[in-house]
Amino acid sequence: MSWYIIMLYIHIFSVVLSIGPYFVLFPLLALIRRAPFESLPDYLEPFRITVRLTKHAGHVLVATGIILTWITAWSWKTSWIVATVLIMVASLYFIARAFSPLLRQLKAPHEDRNILVNKLRKALILYVIITLAMMWFMVSKPMIW
Repeated sequence: MSWYIIMLYIHIFSVVLSIGPYFVLFPLLALIRRAPFESLPDYLEPFRITVRLTKHAGHVLVATGIILTWITAWSWKTSWIVATVLIMVASLYFIARAFSPLLRQLKAPHEDRNILVNKLRKALILYVIITLAMMWFMVSKPMIW
C-alpha cells in the first residue's frame, strides 16, 4: 500500500473524528435543559470530551492534509484548498469562542438555563454546518477560479 493511500485513510478518519461526535451531542441538549443543577457536570462532560477529541483529530487532519497536498499535484493556490483552509481558520476561531464559555456558564449557578442551552444548540448547529462545508470542499473539489 502506498503512502498516499495510508495518508488519505488517516485524513478521512480524522475528518470523521472531527465532525461525527458533535451529532451525538444533540440529544444531550434536552437532558441538560431539564437536569438538576447538581448533575449538570455529568451531562456537560461529553461536550468537553468532544471538543478535546475533535481538537486533536483536527491536528491530524491538518497534518495529513499538508502531507497529501505536498505528495500530490494539488497546488496551495487551488480554489477548493484555499476555501477549505479559510473555513478551517474560521472554525478554529468559532470553536474557541463558542463552546468553552457556554460550558463554563452552564457549570456556574445561573438564572435561565434555557437561554444558555439555546445558545449551545445554536453553536452546535453552526459548527456542524461549518465543518460540513469544509468537508464538501474536500470531497467535491470545486474549481471556483
